[in-house]
Amino acid sequence: MKKKLIQVRTLVVYVLPLILLLGSCSVKKIVYFNDLPIDSARVVKEAARFNEPIIQPDDILSIMIQTIDPVSSAVANQAMATQAVGASSATNTGTQVISGFLVDKEGYVQMALLGKVLVKDLTTYQARERITQMAQKFYKDPTVQVRFANYKITVLGEVARPATYTVPNEKVTILDALGLAGDLTIYGKRENVLLVREHNNQKELVRLNLNSSDLFQSPYYYLKQNDVVYVEPGKAKAAANNSSRTQTFALIGSLVSLLVVAFTRL
Repeated sequence: MKKKLIQVRTLVVYVLPLILLLGSCSVKKIVYFNDLPIDSARVVKEAARFNEPIIQPDDILSIMIQTIDPVSSAVANQAMATQAVGASSATNTGTQVISGFLVDKEGYVQMALLGKVLVKDLTTYQARERITQMAQKFYKDPTVQVRFANYKITVLGEVARPATYTVPNEKVTILDALGLAGDLTIYGKRENVLLVREHNNQKELVRLNLNSSDLFQSPYYYLKQNDVVYVEPGKAKAAANNSSRTQTFALIGSLVSLLVVAFTRL
C-alpha cells in the first residue's frame, strides 16, 4: 500500500508540474512582446521611422479640389479611372469599386481643365502642392486634397479574417494590419510572421517577431502599399488537426485526473 502511495505521489509531484510548465510555455508564445517585464515601463528611444509612400504608375489617387464655387470645381474633380477589386476595408468585405485618377505608365494623371499632371515619385503632400499651383491658374484660393484610393494591404494565414484590405490612411503598421484582420488565431506563430514586399521588381522577404518589443524599432514596422503579411501556423495547429494526437493528449489528461482522485482518497 505504501509503495503504491509513493508511486502516486511521485506521479503527481513530477507529472503535474511538467504539464503545467508546458502549458505556461505555450501561453508565453502567444503573448505579444513577452520580453517586457511585468509592471514596468519602457520608452523606445529609436522608434521606427515612417517614410511617406511614393506615387508610382498604376496607383489610383483620390484628388479633390475645393473652391468658393463648388460648381466650377466639380469639372476638375471628375474621376478618370475606376477599378473593381476583390478586397476588404475596415468596414466592408467583398468586391469594391475604387474611383479616382489613374497614374499612367509615364507617371501622369489626366485631370479635366488642368490637363496632365506629373505625380510620379512624389508624396501625396508634394502632389497636392503641385496640383494647387496648377489649379491657381483657373480658381481663386483653391484647396486641394490628395490621397491614395487603392492603398491596400493583404493579410493571410492564421488570422481571423484573411483578406486584402484597402485602407484610407497611408501610415499603417504591422499591428494595424493584424488588427484589421481580427488578430492572430491561437495557432499563429507570433515569432515568425512573414512580410512580402515588392521593391524595384524584386520580392523582399522579411521575418518579424511579434514576441519581441524590438519590433517597434524595425524598419518594417510601417507597411507599404501592396505589402503581404503571412502568419504561419504553429505546431499546435498540426496537432489539433491530428485526431490520434488529440486522443493521446485526452488520454493523458484523463489518466492524470484519475491519479489525482486516487491520491486524494488514499
